Amino acid sequence: MKSSDADAPRARGGGRRRSETVRQSILTAALHLLQTEALQSITIEAIAREAGVSKATIYRWWSSKALVVIDAFIENHIGHTPMRHDIHPAEALVRHWRAMAEQYAGWPGQVVGQILAEGQSDPNILREFRQRFHYGRRAVVREVVEQLIRLCPVPGHLQAEELMDMLYAPIYMRLLWGHAPIDDTFIRDYPLAMFKLLGVHFDDDLRVVAPAA
Repeated sequence: MKSSDADAPRARGGGRRRSETVRQSILTAALHLLQTEALQSITIEAIAREAGVSKATIYRWWSSKALVVIDAFIENHIGHTPMRHDIHPAEALVRHWRAMAEQYAGWPGQVVGQILAEGQSDPNILREFRQRFHYGRRAVVREVVEQLIRLCPVPGHLQAEELMDMLYAPIYMRLLWGHAPIDDTFIRDYPLAMFKLLGVHFDDDLRVVAPAA
C-alpha cells in the first residue's frame, strides 16, 4: 500500500477537525460581539474580522448574520442550562429554570429579545429560531415534565404543555415587556411558589420532600 493511501483517511479526519475548529472560532467571535454590541449593528464583516476568517468561510455554514447569531446563542445557552436526569424531575426543572433565568437576566436575554424583535419584520428569522432552538429545548423540558406528572399527579389534570407554559412563560414576559426584572428574588422564589401550588415542596437543599399525593 502506498503511503499516500494509508494517510488519506487521517488527512480527511484532520480536515474535519480543522473545519470544526474554524466553525467554533466563528461562533466564539459572534458571542464576543454580542456581549458588547446590539444584533442590528453586528455584520458578517465584523464577525469574520473577529474570527480571523473570510466572509466566504462564514457563508459555507450560514446564509445570514442572523443564523450565525442564533447558532452562537444556542451553543452558549445549552452549555449553561443543562437539564439533569439523575435527580427528581421537580428538582431538575427548578435547577434548569433558575439557570435559564440567570442567563436571560444578562446579555443572552438581550440577544433573545433582539432575535424576536428582528423576527417581527423577517418571519424567516423567527422560523429558524423556533426550529433551531425553541422546539428542541422545549422537547427536553417536556420529557422531564411528563416524568413529573407520572410521579406527582398535578391538580386540574394539567397537561405537560400547560405546565411548561405556566413555569417558563413568566421569564419571557419579564424579558420582553420589562414590567419587572429577572432579579435574584424572582429567580429564587418563583419556581418554588409554582411547585408549591402543584403540591410539591422542597427542603433547603432543593430536594423534594412533599410531592403531591
